[in-house]
Amino acid sequence: MLDPKRLDELSQRLAGAVPGAREMRSELERSFRALLSSTFEKLDLVSREEFDVQAQVLARTRARLEELERQVALLERRLQDDPGAATPGH
Repeated sequence: MLDPKRLDELSQRLAGAVPGAREMRSELERSFRALLSSTFEKLDLVSREEFDVQAQVLARTRARLEELERQVALLERRLQDDPGAATPGH
């Protein structure tokens, strides 16, 4: 979700950019804020904090996957070196 302060600031800047609208500025700000809020909500944005947390989770998952891939490769090499190792009781 977009920071409410940034949303207010953007609404104020947009309302200020409309020529000759000084008397309607507060109404324009409210309208722009509602429009921006609705648009950003539809975009399904995440905060930077949420993004950073998910990036950390992904990095840990990737590291774990790489470790598991190394273990599987090692086990495959062992099976190739000693095919009887895959048979129970050996």
